[in-house]
Amino acid sequence: MSDRQPLAPRSAYPLFTQIQTRWLDNDVYGHVNNTVYYTWFDTAVNTHLIAAGVLDIDQGATIGLVVETGCLYARSLSFPEVIDVGIRVAHLGRSSVRYELGLFTAGRDDAAAQGHFVHVYVDRSTRRPVALDDDWRRVLAKLAA
Repeated sequence: MSDRQPLAPRSAYPLFTQIQTRWLDNDVYGHVNNTVYYTWFDTAVNTHLIAAGVLDIDQGATIGLVVETGCLYARSLSFPEVIDVGIRVAHLGRSSVRYELGLFTAGRDDAAAQGHFVHVYVDRSTRRPVALDDDWRRVLAKLAA
């Protein structure tokens, strides 16, 4: 019997993006290696921010640096599954954002894993925190949990 809280269901996430697992994602135990989950989290969030027009990874003045991350695992994922990555914002600060992400397989409402990471948004040159402007806040508010 576990004291761990159940992972958030699919309905807890306002936005989803799909990621196709790759052959190389599986490790010698036949499932996706835990380190790959973190690449999916980063890919899902940054893909959304780029598509929303607030993140310019090549020349934008503001970039996000990860300062905290974690993940809870409930069941294995493996190639060739397609993963639905749920994204929500749990906390929106002056210059930081806590993203929470759920990994789901098609047709299932229960998460295989749930992770989080905190971005601190900084000036690209100085690496000092900067306040998120109105455009960023508008995009992130739509993801608020």
